[in-house]
Amino acid sequence: MNGLLRRHREFRLLWIGETTSRLGSSVTTIVLPLIAATTLHASAFTVSSLAAAEWLPWLLFGLGAGPFVDRYHRRRLMLVADLVSAALFLSVPVAHAVGVLASPQLLAVAFAAGCVNVVFWTAYSAFVVDLMTVPEERATANGMLQGSASAVQIAGPGLGGLLAQLLGAVTALLADSLSFLVSFACLLGIRDHGPRRRGDSDTSLRLQIAGGLRFIRRDPLIRPLTLFGGTANLALVGYQSLLVVFLVRTVGLQPGRVGILVALGSCGGLAGAAVGNRLARRLGSGRALLLTKVGACPFALLIPLAAPGPRSLLVPIGGMGVGLGIVAGNVISSSFSQAYTPPELFNRVNATTNVFNYGTIPVGALLAGVVATKLGIREAMWAMTALLPLTSLFLVASPLRRLRVLPVRPGSPQPGPHTVGPSTRSVAEVDPGRDEPSRGDAAEQAVARLAGPHE
Repeated sequence: MNGLLRRHREFRLLWIGETTSRLGSSVTTIVLPLIAATTLHASAFTVSSLAAAEWLPWLLFGLGAGPFVDRYHRRRLMLVADLVSAALFLSVPVAHAVGVLASPQLLAVAFAAGCVNVVFWTAYSAFVVDLMTVPEERATANGMLQGSASAVQIAGPGLGGLLAQLLGAVTALLADSLSFLVSFACLLGIRDHGPRRRGDSDTSLRLQIAGGLRFIRRDPLIRPLTLFGGTANLALVGYQSLLVVFLVRTVGLQPGRVGILVALGSCGGLAGAAVGNRLARRLGSGRALLLTKVGACPFALLIPLAAPGPRSLLVPIGGMGVGLGIVAGNVISSSFSQAYTPPELFNRVNATTNVFNYGTIPVGALLAGVVATKLGIREAMWAMTALLPLTSLFLVASPLRRLRVLPVRPGSPQPGPHTVGPSTRSVAEVDPGRDEPSRGDAAEQAVARLAGPHE
């Protein structure tokens, strides 16, 4: 067993609970579109709208999530969120059993689950930082959380496709409800960390939000990462929201094979989680971040080339390339942002970043649905995958291109070729490459679900 899991009981419980929950969510990424496409015979626009509904709450409520979470016990918020999510996904098979399931309910469930997700993941981001109090333990924890998230991305779609084939897509959704209950049980075994900050109630929500926005707008390193994250997620979810219906209706595959191909494509994320910190140590965290995130984008162009027979393998090949680069970059960027952001601003900056990262997701999903309706599903896949390489310009044109290593705190507005500001310690030096734990992930979470979604 990993040394961190053996020594740190509370992190072990968190890791088990969230890995199980992410497995259930990964199953749902296949099962929910299959219910719409095969059980309810919904249009391509409706199928893509499910992804839009799930992520729209980040755009609507994300800015206020950080200050809101700071006022309450994070663990308690996470417990309530798990129970509500379990009930929401349970409502779908119940409605189907009594003969009243329809597309509007699927959209409502996706939207409501997205609202709960905003609260859960904002609380989770800060909770991990509170839980892993030893700085040297946070980077290994970060890699472990990214690695397990990537692993369940491999198992989840295949399991979802298999369950849908054997039991039916609606019954398969029960797996997600059960996974939230496991997460709930694990959280019960962890004591409260990070109660609400007493000073927060004296500061208006508007001023707290403004503080996060101001930091992102002015910082020369966080700003391009945020812009890249938002635009890349728009493109990523744009084509991913159509992927199931593309494989079923355009390529002509059965649900079981769809799950297998998507699962194979997710293998890249597992490899990315394993090599992210190694690349940062070998190349320098700045160079590794640029190489992984920029290098991942062109692989998406292979996916629209898929066709029956051997060409269907272009889907997992493209997915592997995207997943490897994005997840490896996420391991590096999440460690960087957690070390670099001032602690008193972390939660609100994290929430504001999430708004940009996740707020573009419903736009991408709806845009993909509109293009698919007007021009066709394959054409929409081409449009969204072609957009992804263009997003890398935000990184290439930023000061990040001149950095060999990333700093551990904000410095001068004009970074030099190797570091930023007065600090001489880099993120690569914070994680020296031991088998000891190092950094805990938080905000990159949701991104693991996308390929991602990265931040």
